[in-house]
Amino acid sequence: MKVELRSVPFTLVESDIPSAPPRITAEEYEQRVQALYQRVAADWVVVYGDREHCANLLYLTGYDPRFEEALFIAGPNGRRYLIVGNEGLSYAAAQSAHIEAVLCQSMSLLGQTRATAPRLADVLREAGIGQGQRVAVLGWKYLEPEEIDDPTAPAFVPAYLVAVLRRLVGDSGAVTDATAALMHPENGLRAVMNSAAQIAAFEWGAMRAAAAVFRIVRGARPGMSELEAAALARYSGEPLSAHIMCVAGRDAIVGLSSPSARQIEYGDGITTAIGFWGGLSCRAGMMLGRPDPDFFAGVVVPYFTAVATWWQTMRLGVTGAELFDVVTAAFGKAPFNSALNPGHLISFDEWVHTPIRPGSAERVSSGMVFQADIIPSPLRPGQALNCEDTCAIADAALREQLREAFPDVWARIAWRREFMRDRLGIALREDVLPLSVAPAYLPPFWLRPDDVCVVV
Repeated sequence: MKVELRSVPFTLVESDIPSAPPRITAEEYEQRVQALYQRVAADWVVVYGDREHCANLLYLTGYDPRFEEALFIAGPNGRRYLIVGNEGLSYAAAQSAHIEAVLCQSMSLLGQTRATAPRLADVLREAGIGQGQRVAVLGWKYLEPEEIDDPTAPAFVPAYLVAVLRRLVGDSGAVTDATAALMHPENGLRAVMNSAAQIAAFEWGAMRAAAAVFRIVRGARPGMSELEAAALARYSGEPLSAHIMCVAGRDAIVGLSSPSARQIEYGDGITTAIGFWGGLSCRAGMMLGRPDPDFFAGVVVPYFTAVATWWQTMRLGVTGAELFDVVTAAFGKAPFNSALNPGHLISFDEWVHTPIRPGSAERVSSGMVFQADIIPSPLRPGQALNCEDTCAIADAALREQLREAFPDVWARIAWRREFMRDRLGIALREDVLPLSVAPAYLPPFWLRPDDVCVVV
């Protein structure tokens, strides 16, 4: 594969980005809950969430805790409850009117009143959880067998919750971890059960995140502070899946850093990343106004070869091992490789799980949403390069549903596919649907933002 730097002007048309995402219906949320309930084969499903771990709750109910913890419980005969704290009651009613919100003040912040419903055990007992029942608990991740002696024990939920549930069901009942039912990288519901409406909603987040990143790339200048550069994103209050990141310098570039008052200088390495629900975009490069031949040949070419290989290899049915191996091989003799897994599932949380691992026989399926996330490491101090975007995987039936229900979304996806093929030299399989505004559009030298990598 040959990579060159060419002028490929790209105009970000702000009016092409809708003002709001499509909403998920109450009926679709209930379909998800029913699918989960049937899969875990328990009397009750208990899903935990908090401000930092809201994705499972969002997927099942549309509700995300803002300050407090929360539980979603689903039981026999269609019983569905959101258990929230003092501040969650009104917000739950606004976000998830299709589910009954129940107050448990132990979910509230310290110092707030506990005068009405202080005890979680009483609330769960009143809902119907009792002796001899089987309870499936879902936290924000789960442990693999090599990590713990008993992977069936709930791990990533508060110990207090597990203790309460065990007392309620007694020795004749069971409390087990079922997080994989949502988060397994091949068959978890959040991995594969993304409908046309959910993909359209994620496209909204992916578009807005990428647009914000490109405003920074095209507007950042030497003499600005990192904070001033980050402000170019014009953040408008979209729900975040990660902290806003923007950092530059001559030392090792730590991409996870938040922007500071440090002044950007000519010749710095610089990176920025913004993630909203459904998509994250990242671009990194050099604050230079002319190409650096050594950096381009030694860093940019092998890196973009790996990026293009990822996009051209991704398809329905490909195994995680094949993706991992071909991307790793694409770096050739470069003194760096992908710091983490080259790609992962993305959702309301920036990283759900990933089938892309050495030796993984897990296959890519329709309904998955991926982050093309290849972080080159190690780079020399003061060097930065990155190009991350989001795509969905859809079989013919799902593509037709998206085309019929969301024609504007489909038109944007079709344009991106043509742009990648005709202008960037990256041909995608028909089941790969790019969601970001300009996928794989990589300007390595930020003061020449129209000069990007192309495959020739």
